[in-house]
Amino acid sequence: MAAPAAASSRHGFLRLLAAAAVLAAFGLGAARAAGSSDDRAPLSVASLFPGPACPTTAEHGPCSPLADAHGKRPAHDEILAADQNRVESIQRRVSATAGRGKLTVQAYDKYGGAFAYCLPASSSGTGYLDFGPGSAGNNARLTPMLTDKGPTFYYVGMTGIRVGGQQVPIAESVFSTAGTLVDSGTVITRLPATAYTALSKAFATGMSASGYKTAPAYSILDTCYDFTGLSDVALPTVSLVFQGGACLDVDVSGIVYAISQAQVCLAFASNGDDESVAIVGNTQQKTYGVLYDLGKKTVGFAPGSC
Repeated sequence: MAAPAAASSRHGFLRLLAAAAVLAAFGLGAARAAGSSDDRAPLSVASLFPGPACPTTAEHGPCSPLADAHGKRPAHDEILAADQNRVESIQRRVSATAGRGKLTVQAYDKYGGAFAYCLPASSSGTGYLDFGPGSAGNNARLTPMLTDKGPTFYYVGMTGIRVGGQQVPIAESVFSTAGTLVDSGTVITRLPATAYTALSKAFATGMSASGYKTAPAYSILDTCYDFTGLSDVALPTVSLVFQGGACLDVDVSGIVYAISQAQVCLAFASNGDDESVAIVGNTQQKTYGVLYDLGKKTVGFAPGSC
């Protein structure tokens, strides 16, 4: 997430919440069934798909009046292509930023240098944007905000990934070499190629063990499954681990991206190399209160916040 300017920060985040809601309505939302465990996340397949109506309007997104002259929802390939363009723009800006910079927000003094937001799992949920210390709640899992990579983005130190409750064999150096930032505008989390390959393999192993049928790749998403005829499935859990032990246990709504019932894909993508920065996107942030505290130089993830 890029450091926000004060004059538009509240407006920008409110638009973000609206956009997240309509993206959820367009196939990113999901409902967790009862009986989830550390290694499996139950999912209602029907919850992956939008209703006939667009409940929210945002400047950009499936219900946007700017989509086209008839208000037509953008296709999935358009959404993912736009997401890839954003990621490439971020990576160019990261490459041009060097040295230690001071993170600043014009509203720092007024709000104590802290703010938090929560993106709901579906269009029927309610998110929030809050300012001030403690805005993400007392259950936030904290990790250091790394300020030595420049002032433009919010960097954190990812150290590992768990799939199905098990640590995926990825050297920490894979993450430290590339660096990791948190961005609320990126849809699909991007990972260094080595990390993504290991994640995809572990997820595919778990899905194969349950007998799920594979499906063709779609755009930037290459680990896909055919849920035709299924009403409920159980996905391997996915967790992102950060410095200090903070863990973002991805909500079931953020594990997969649904193109159709016959093509439901792991909602992570590869950067194609191990040098480009990793980006934790908004699909994986859903239901968490995400806290940025500039004074304490911490980023926090509070589960079950919306």
